Amino acid sequence: MTSAALPPSSVTVRVPAKVNLELLVGAPRPDGYHPLATVFHAVNLFDEVTVTTAPEWGIAVSGPQALGVPVDGTNLAARAAQRLAEVGGVDEPVHITIRKDIPVAGGMAGGSADAAATLVACDHLWGTGLSRSELEELAAGLGSDVPFLLGGGTAMGSGRGEVLAPVLARGSYHWVFALSEGGLSTPAVYAECDRLRGDRPVPEPSPSPEMMTALRSGDARALGAALSNDLQAAAISLMPALGDVLDAGLEFGALGGVVSGSGPTVAFVAESNEAALDLAVSLTASGAVQDVRRATGPAHGAHVISSPRPG
Repeated sequence: MTSAALPPSSVTVRVPAKVNLELLVGAPRPDGYHPLATVFHAVNLFDEVTVTTAPEWGIAVSGPQALGVPVDGTNLAARAAQRLAEVGGVDEPVHITIRKDIPVAGGMAGGSADAAATLVACDHLWGTGLSRSELEELAAGLGSDVPFLLGGGTAMGSGRGEVLAPVLARGSYHWVFALSEGGLSTPAVYAECDRLRGDRPVPEPSPSPEMMTALRSGDARALGAALSNDLQAAAISLMPALGDVLDAGLEFGALGGVVSGSGPTVAFVAESNEAALDLAVSLTASGAVQDVRRATGPAHGAHVISSPRPG
């Protein structure tokens, strides 16, 4: 006689970082949010989130980008677990362990990625059985970038970024991410964007034909030329060194560069894996940046893995 399989006591989920290939920002709405038209692109720079059945709620963070990540109830991953427990009627605390490799406050959705991973992990651990649309709705209540990290790939975002639509995209791309010491506050960057615009009328954002054409073609050079971010000028205004980093990357052969999201990470697209390696070496050797990461995209969204990385 065979016994029923025991439910797991621990689940690990791997989740990617994102870069905004295009981020168009409208005028602020009455609720304070800005309407967006953006193209999200997931890259294979990952965090891993492990949830384990525990006698009480807890959270721990390790890894190269762990510094400064909260380990209390303000952590977005902790909020995600609590919210799913409420919705699923679960009374079973978990301990959340995050291994961070996605930069913190870098415009690559590190906190949102951890929240998405926690939703997938807890759903798996608790057997709450939520559909993808139900998980996305829950994710949207946690943050604008969280729904995208559930699925990954390349997608268009509207509303606050939480309303997703598929985009026809071909090919894969080689990226170099120039990391900055210190982060930028997303609300501060949006406020600076509004200040720089002053009283000028701001059109309703909609995806550019240049970006859509580049993605359909799978041409890295066309993609590099189409990269754009309405928050870039604001990020550079608050952190002028970012302008120098962008100039250096283009001088060293990048096909295009853009501040990712609200910054301060700068994303460069390169022609090939070899070109990305050369670019990364040139950026650090020149002293333009202290730390770089190479990655490719698109990458899959949050997904359960069998064995986490050590440490």
